[in-house]
Amino acid sequence: MVGLITLAAAQAIANVAFRKFFESSVGKLGEKFTETGLKKIDELYQTIRKKLSGNPGANHTLADVEQGNQEALQRVAVYLLDVMQADANFATDVQKIADEINIHRVEDNSQLTQINKDHSTGYQTKTGDNNTNQFGNTIHYHGNPPQS
Repeated sequence: MVGLITLAAAQAIANVAFRKFFESSVGKLGEKFTETGLKKIDELYQTIRKKLSGNPGANHTLADVEQGNQEALQRVAVYLLDVMQADANFATDVQKIADEINIHRVEDNSQLTQINKDHSTGYQTKTGDNNTNQFGNTIHYHGNPPQS
């Protein structure tokens, strides 16, 4: 039995299934998933596309997404939520494929870089997915620390 399906869950699934239409290059998607994961993403896309294509409104919205319209992705998620709530077997299949995709996500093995300046301040930086950055600052005092 499928648990409560939320719009957020449908959005997450739609984002994965239609991601290839928004990646700046196919290679970037390949950096984030194994070959099996990429095949599963395509399977998820085909499964959703087949199910939604019978609805004229959803079919039009799918075409918009496939043309790179990110705003239409929200509407696809609403259509997806509707069919997942109406068809428990479809919802189970889609969630299973999405779980399998997550298993085949490439682990982030990038390294954290630390730059030391004047032997007192260390900056740590790391760039992640979607240009998210982690930035840390460590100050090392040699002798007595300054008084506040």
